[in-house]
Amino acid sequence: MKKRLLVLNTTIILGLGSAFSIPGVNAESINKLENQKSQIQQQRSNLQATLAEADKELVSVLEEIAELNAKITKVEKAIEDNNKLIAETETNIASTKAEVDQLKEEMAIIQERIEKRSAILKQRAQSFQESGGTVAYLDVLLGASSFSDFVDRVGAVTTFVQADKQLLEEQEQDKKAFEEKKALVEEELAGLTSMMTELKGMQATMEGQKQQNSSLIQQLKEKENSIADKKAKLQSEDVKYASLIAQIEQSIAAQSAPADQSVPAAQSVASAPSGSAAVNKQKPAAQTTKGSSTSAPKPSVNGGSAISIVTTAGNKYIGNSVYVFGGGRNAYDIANGRFDCSGFVHWSFSQAGISVGASTDSLKFAGRQVSSSEMRAGDLVFFDTYKRDGHVGIYLGGGKFIGSQSSTGVAIANMSSGYWKTKFNGRVVRVIE
Repeated sequence: MKKRLLVLNTTIILGLGSAFSIPGVNAESINKLENQKSQIQQQRSNLQATLAEADKELVSVLEEIAELNAKITKVEKAIEDNNKLIAETETNIASTKAEVDQLKEEMAIIQERIEKRSAILKQRAQSFQESGGTVAYLDVLLGASSFSDFVDRVGAVTTFVQADKQLLEEQEQDKKAFEEKKALVEEELAGLTSMMTELKGMQATMEGQKQQNSSLIQQLKEKENSIADKKAKLQSEDVKYASLIAQIEQSIAAQSAPADQSVPAAQSVASAPSGSAAVNKQKPAAQTTKGSSTSAPKPSVNGGSAISIVTTAGNKYIGNSVYVFGGGRNAYDIANGRFDCSGFVHWSFSQAGISVGASTDSLKFAGRQVSSSEMRAGDLVFFDTYKRDGHVGIYLGGGKFIGSQSSTGVAIANMSSGYWKTKFNGRVVRVIE
């Protein structure tokens, strides 16, 4: 375009420099001025055609910018939602830590009771020992010197037995309580560790979304600058042509009119079409966001069509979706292409009338596990990302799968090489037989 404008400008300058000057009365014939006007108008017509092409390009760019703005809005909303979820998770972690601390205090009290009772039982046992051996309760009774002594010893032994039995029962109860508390603490700590892992995974997702957002914004700024430059240059050239034509028309009018009449300059200028005005009248058409959809009627499934539906249902969201942790579980998210990995899988299968879980843990048991050497289109494939089986997708065949990834939203990814090959853990679940 720049070369074309340069040629046009050079033609004007050479043509005007060698042949055109604003003549005085009777300096040049009107016929010569008309020829010069015709030449410049032809050159301007060529520029007008270039302006029209540029305007079409600008409309296309503006539509693309509208798409980028829509994507940025989605990403920013996803980041906002993920930030809220991270804040909630941090609150839950703090609460769980407080519960763990309370359990540890209770465990310490139980342990102290057990230790004290153990010391008492030890002392009791020592009281029935003689040097070099153990004295049983029967030996104590048989060693009575008289019947009265025997009765006394029976009473003493009974008291000891009952006390020991009570101590032993209390000991067993406390030990059981201790083990239960210990198991509870370990369970709480395991949950806490899982929450921390999940939080780190969400933070990594957030960073990916921020980078994606920054890249989109940069693209938007570059396109805006490009549009401004093109408009300024094209409109400037058009104004020059309009000015030259107006000068010639004024000169022709001056030579054609009687000596006592004059033609207002504004009348000549008004007669020339404005290329810049033509450009400005065009407005970009309103852009409809691709892929935006409300819940559509579920297709009728028969035979092998279920696999086809499951593997292609998400195509409309490719390049027009965003990863949101916990997304894809309500009408708003689905209409706006907001999914996490398991939410996307759940939605895709629902389009074929098949109900599966909406978490990676539940999807592991959604069907029959098969060898990775036997996987086929429609199977679920699992990856170890921020945790074991932290990501899931739908296998398409040819070493590719479709899923909602944190950095791209819904996209087709290659699992036969690169990042996803290293993360694939070999778990393949067949839902559709």
